[in-house]
Amino acid sequence: MTEFDDAPGTPKRDAPGLGTLTMPETDSRPVPRLSHGDGDHERFAHYVDKDDMMNAAVFGTPIKALCGKVWVPSRDPQKFPVCPECKEIYESLPPGDGDENE
Repeated sequence: MTEFDDAPGTPKRDAPGLGTLTMPETDSRPVPRLSHGDGDHERFAHYVDKDDMMNAAVFGTPIKALCGKVWVPSRDPQKFPVCPECKEIYESLPPGDGDENE
């Protein structure tokens, strides 16, 4: 072996201390926390801003309910009871702008 030989099974280098190592690709983007993890929030339909709901439906972006739950909606909310915390917050809000469809 010469002074430039590497141990068996390692990449060859031209000179000691010089060379290129390839790192495996990793995804360094932050992962949003999509649920509180307590399980109860998964059993309810939640109140959300209708514009946020539209964006979530079109683009698959996470949305935040009045109760604080953050998730990407994927189920029919008509099949679940309304979240009691969302309902309490919604009912405590002042009346809206008069749009009866909201």
